[in-house]
Amino acid sequence: MGWLYLAAAAVEAALALWGPWALPWGRLVYTDYLFLALPVLHACGGILCLALPRGRRWLFLHASELLFTLSLVFFLFAYIFALNANMDYVQRFFAGGGKMRLALDTRAERLAAAVRYLPLLAADAAAFLWGRMPGYLPARMPGYLPARMAGYLPAVQRWALPLVLVSVALGVLSFPSFAVLDGLGFLCFVALVPLFLVVEHSCLVAGWLYVTAYGVLQGMLVSFWLGTFSLVTLQLVTVFFLLAHGLFFLPVLWIVRRLASFRFLALALAWVLFEYLRSLGYWGYPWGLWGTAPHRFLTLLQTASLAGVWGVSLVVVLLNAGAASALAAPPRTAGMLASVAVFLACLFFGLGRQDELDRQPVEKSVRVALVQQNSDPRKDDYERTFATLRRLTDQALAAPGPRAANSGLRAANSGLRPELVVWSETAFVPNIRRWSGEDPERLPLARLVREFLDYQRGLGVWLLTGNDDYELCAGPTGEEIRSDYNAAVLFDERGRRVRTYHKMHLVPFTEYFPFKEQLPGVYRWLLDFDVYLWEQGRERVVFRHPRFSFFTPICFEDSFPGDIRRFVRAGAEAIINISNDYWSLTEVEAKQHAVNSSLRAVENARPLLRATASGLTGYFDADGSLLAAVPYYQESFLVVDVCFRPAGTTPYTRWGDWLPQGAAAALALLALLSLFPRVRKRL
Repeated sequence: MGWLYLAAAAVEAALALWGPWALPWGRLVYTDYLFLALPVLHACGGILCLALPRGRRWLFLHASELLFTLSLVFFLFAYIFALNANMDYVQRFFAGGGKMRLALDTRAERLAAAVRYLPLLAADAAAFLWGRMPGYLPARMPGYLPARMAGYLPAVQRWALPLVLVSVALGVLSFPSFAVLDGLGFLCFVALVPLFLVVEHSCLVAGWLYVTAYGVLQGMLVSFWLGTFSLVTLQLVTVFFLLAHGLFFLPVLWIVRRLASFRFLALALAWVLFEYLRSLGYWGYPWGLWGTAPHRFLTLLQTASLAGVWGVSLVVVLLNAGAASALAAPPRTAGMLASVAVFLACLFFGLGRQDELDRQPVEKSVRVALVQQNSDPRKDDYERTFATLRRLTDQALAAPGPRAANSGLRAANSGLRPELVVWSETAFVPNIRRWSGEDPERLPLARLVREFLDYQRGLGVWLLTGNDDYELCAGPTGEEIRSDYNAAVLFDERGRRVRTYHKMHLVPFTEYFPFKEQLPGVYRWLLDFDVYLWEQGRERVVFRHPRFSFFTPICFEDSFPGDIRRFVRAGAEAIINISNDYWSLTEVEAKQHAVNSSLRAVENARPLLRATASGLTGYFDADGSLLAAVPYYQESFLVVDVCFRPAGTTPYTRWGDWLPQGAAAALALLALLSLFPRVRKRL
């Protein structure tokens, strides 16, 4: 195995020096240095294998697992970005002087990724399999707990990394993915069982490394489409998952390992707390939460009205932890029974909740037109996009009335035109506030803004559109400072600008970076990669239409449960999300985004509308069911009658994130009690 590693490293070194995939040594970029580090590490692994005596070969076996994981992560990076090599935003980045080497084309780049990384992955896999042959492993290999019974336990120890990869695969397939667009949600109830079994039978450090490897790979594959958002987003999110799992799970696993009967409960509570913490603050990234995986199980989803998405996550992880505890040695069936009892209780609650919502009468119905123009706002085809928006809007206003939601009868206002038209995030790109004050005879953008304002006044209908906005203020030395915002702007039927909402929760590193003075090097690096940064909004705006009140989370703001809850408490009757999912060029991201968003409807018992540049433009009822939608990546519109029922205030809207906060308190109590030996034996 040592010689195999040395041979693989030599082959990769030769390919880097000569041939069609040789590196341009005069202009290396940072990704080239990362690639070159891998053959060096493999060469070191080969030397280690040859130098170790037979009794200490376990060191090499752990090293082969680490090298395989590193090679897999780097290969996935290279392959995902190779898929995007032909994208026009990448070409525009280089045309603007971007500091990166231009890819050839997607086919050539995918071949290069395979040539550079697959030989190393093959060597790692061969070393792993060879090391698991009978007689190669020592009877007691450090990094694992002593085998307490014959049978599957030694297999769990020997095949720990493949079991982790099985959990990754099952987890990815549980969500909307490149394999199944709707996701195989039923897999979420068993996806974590292999990982939990590995943790159960590994020492603290080994278990921590396996969980961290799982988190990195799962995060990359669920969010693979981030490779199309910008040139740095996927890397930054992967680093985020690495740090988040690494920092959180080391102390958590220390607590879990000190327990016995309550181990399954501590693990489930810790996972819910982890999901909550990684959704907070500037670094928040609430994507791939386990509570969103069973999105097609609407009855179970009603648990979110009690405890938010965290309640659904707890049920899912409890079932996994209970199953793992039942397979443990010795088995702990109490955990499985308790998990099933919680699951059944949530199903009974969900059935009652759905029946309650169905029996509530419709108080009013408002007709809304959602427009999907299917264009990329990052391009400068502003006139063409505006022409598409006008055409689709005119068609929507002339369309026959839709049927009332959840009913075979016509809505009460079926003879009326839509009372509100909704365009997507940054649907109209020229800054309305700025260019409306310029001379339209001389400046094309000013002329386009004037055409927009004239068109909107002629509609005679309220219109909501995404746009960029700005404010001017005096700096510390009296200079004029301009702050730019990603905004939603509401116009009334007379063409008057009613109110503007500035996006408050911006995408970290790609829309917002508050540390430009403390970390100027990182700030310059972001600018070098063509990142456009906005300022953060400060006011929670609830728009007041004559018929109803609503607020407009912009893009991924609809993925933050606590933020949406605060708007609802401020008096909003409906949620209208405006997004641009066009950039991802995949229905997977659009579906994942819509699934995340649908939980906000359940949590707050409010109807949810989504208007996207392209993505999932649709209408969700208060129970999270998708009532109407238009096809992905097509120019289209949707006219819906939004039904308002006396939903009241849900427990989640009233009390907020009580579940993960209670989980933190419970874990702290378990950690404290585990310090006392007599008490710990009963836990």
